[in-house]
Amino acid sequence: MANSRIVGTAPFFILTGIVVALDQLTKYLLVNAIPLNTGIPIIPGLFNLVHVHNTGGAFSILAGPGYPWRQHVLIGLTMVVVAAIAYAYGKAGKKDNWTRIAYVCITGGAIGNLIDRIRLGEVIDFLDVYVGNRHWPSFNVADAAISTGAVMLLVSFIKKR
Repeated sequence: MANSRIVGTAPFFILTGIVVALDQLTKYLLVNAIPLNTGIPIIPGLFNLVHVHNTGGAFSILAGPGYPWRQHVLIGLTMVVVAAIAYAYGKAGKKDNWTRIAYVCITGGAIGNLIDRIRLGEVIDFLDVYVGNRHWPSFNVADAAISTGAVMLLVSFIKKR
């Protein structure tokens, strides 16, 4: 029985690893192509590639000075979330691929940003979407995976009601 549970979770670890690898690869390529705090217009008036660092959490919550405990809280919170989602993945029905993919996206994204936070003390962001002077907070592949997974999970929960 224990072996079947390990085999059943193998796709979780493989797919999560792919999300983490894509996130880290894109960040590596960016860091080597664009100097910090600069950017390249891709679609003028809509989309830039930028190289910025976020010391805070999602949407730069807790960013900036004045939060000496921030790093420990964000790392600890991420680890708790990853553990909870890995557990939830194991409890999801084997045919509930939509929910399982949502869990993979969230976990892979969380781990991708966790690697940055542990290694650099901040997260590398590079996707800058905007209209005119109104910019969405810069984000990365990990953030996109987390957001996609969260929406998928919400849809899954609504469908089950």
